[in-house]
Amino acid sequence: MKAIARRKVLFVATGILPLLTGHWLISQSETNSDTTSSMPSLQSAGLKLMRDTSYALGTNISVTVVHEDDRVAKAAISSALSEVHLIDRLMSIYRPDSQVSQLNRSGSLDAPHPYSIEVLAQTQMFSRLSEGAFDITVQPLWQVYARAQEKGQLPNSEAIALAQQKVNWRDLDISAKRIRFTKPGMAITLNGIAQGFAADRVLAVLKGYGIENALFDTGEIGCWGQKPSEQPWTVGVQNPRDPNACIGSIQPQNCFVATSGDYASTFSQDYQHHHIFDPTTGESPRELSSVTVLAPTGIEADGLSTAILVLGVEKGLALAKRIRGVEAIATCKDNRILATENFPLMAGKYQQQSTKSFLT
Repeated sequence: MKAIARRKVLFVATGILPLLTGHWLISQSETNSDTTSSMPSLQSAGLKLMRDTSYALGTNISVTVVHEDDRVAKAAISSALSEVHLIDRLMSIYRPDSQVSQLNRSGSLDAPHPYSIEVLAQTQMFSRLSEGAFDITVQPLWQVYARAQEKGQLPNSEAIALAQQKVNWRDLDISAKRIRFTKPGMAITLNGIAQGFAADRVLAVLKGYGIENALFDTGEIGCWGQKPSEQPWTVGVQNPRDPNACIGSIQPQNCFVATSGDYASTFSQDYQHHHIFDPTTGESPRELSSVTVLAPTGIEADGLSTAILVLGVEKGLALAKRIRGVEAIATCKDNRILATENFPLMAGKYQQQSTKSFLT
């Protein structure tokens, strides 16, 4: 089945191209470059920006570091990108040789890689935390919609109901020796969490090289330290109905940013049917267009952005409120924008509604 390009929902600031009232955006030509280059030193003497890009997990990957030693920076970036490619080989649903694809084909996987076990264990935790809103076993629903789309249609209610019978995160059995489905016809997707895990692994690799200042994008973004100018990294949150505009920008400090949206992979032009599914209905959630989450880890940011989009504004933001270090902002399909109290959105025209009534 043809791979659908992974969402690109956050504009990233590295000080290359001015746009959006003085904030910064990486140009498309930069994103597609595969060459490591030492960028000009900014204000702090001896510190330089170095950046390299690649492609994995269905998106363009970039790693930018600030360091005085070009050799250390280059080695750190190379190792970080290699780690992302390893995760791609394990978790991509579009690679027939990945462990996820092997599991989906046969219903079981012997001797799983420790990363696969770790991520699947985390998905179970998010499923429990969200009362099933986050569920990696929704892949049969995606398959039903994709097959119908090939015929220019939406699936009928009977096809959706049959697919729903194969969806239940509790029917995934995980151990160090074997991962298996307990019902026939099941399938998983890690598209809602693998990129966040990759961001965590990039940070671990960079720290191993002594890198203290970095900005990296694995499909979800990690912001650590600051630019050589001693200014924070800036990230713009995309307007879900305008790919060239932001609803505002943020300056994350030593944390991860992830967005889930209804617009990157759609099954209908009205955005009512897309790649994110509510397991309880077998259809896409109807209230929210996008959710952006700031969290201490990439896997938290990634998993929670999906869970909140499925749960909706009230339950979703209440969930974010309960978790230490997590902030979230949600854009509704009716254009309202609501956020947890401390979400640091700035420099954007938006309508922010109070959420205190259900976040206490």
